Amino acid sequence: MEPFRVHILGCGSALPTMRHFPTSQIVECRGKLFMVDCGEGTQLQMRKSSLSFTKLGHIFISHYHGDHCFGLIGMISTFGLLGRTATLNIYAPEALNEILKKQIAFFCRDLDYEIKFNTVDTNEHQVIYEDRSLTVETIPLHHRPSCCGYLFREKPTLPHIRRDMIECYQIPVSQINNIKNGQNYVLPDGTVVPNERLVTPADPARAYAYCSDTKYMPELHRLLHGVTTLYHESTYATDNLAMAEKYNHSTAQQAAMVARDAGVKQLLLGHYSSRYPDEKILLEEARQIFENVRLTNEMDVINV
Repeated sequence: MEPFRVHILGCGSALPTMRHFPTSQIVECRGKLFMVDCGEGTQLQMRKSSLSFTKLGHIFISHYHGDHCFGLIGMISTFGLLGRTATLNIYAPEALNEILKKQIAFFCRDLDYEIKFNTVDTNEHQVIYEDRSLTVETIPLHHRPSCCGYLFREKPTLPHIRRDMIECYQIPVSQINNIKNGQNYVLPDGTVVPNERLVTPADPARAYAYCSDTKYMPELHRLLHGVTTLYHESTYATDNLAMAEKYNHSTAQQAAMVARDAGVKQLLLGHYSSRYPDEKILLEEARQIFENVRLTNEMDVINV
């Protein structure tokens, strides 16, 4: 299967700690890199991860709280110093795009590359990016400022050719694409070789959902069915449920409830409050609801 991985660059929340960087991730899919959120220190974390700056063409920002976007202007500046020429696409709520334009005009004059701002409607569930192998959808969330998550969904691939059958029937290379697209093969004597003898099933399409800062949304699972791996913020344990409700965040237990109801295969926890010196309490609470869950940490690389 083609690589589909998530690189955790930061999984902390607003207050800095010695354990975690602010939120940022790289989604790697079929050789392309997509950034989700860009807290302080993101470009340093990319260096540590040996991720290529030149392969990063799209940055998705969930909302304009600083722990999700304060690293963006520094990264834009660094791209300019490195001589970038490729267009950089930024997807963000309209208010943040307007702020970024002012920052760029002040700090990053004379860039040799174009920055294309794509305004995201955080209240709508819609496809905002598409290429030959992938779509990216918005996931409306409930936080203090406008906020959304992002769903990276692979497009279905074609079946795999059985090389032994190709050789057995001496099928020319010119017919392989037709066979992958479902056609039978007719031998010179008129014998029809059914398509199912010539191929094996395609790899199942995978999907990764990133749910940034949000209060618990009992209906959220409806947008997440079919997701393979879910990242859901888990700022608090249930000992701080009142704080979660006050500041529109989720507990680890609530994140697990979303994963359970959506039927995902794997749950990733992150965006930890600085009040927890050991996040195992979050893991233990989530596992009471959903078994296949893990804590994220900086430099983790997770297969979707």
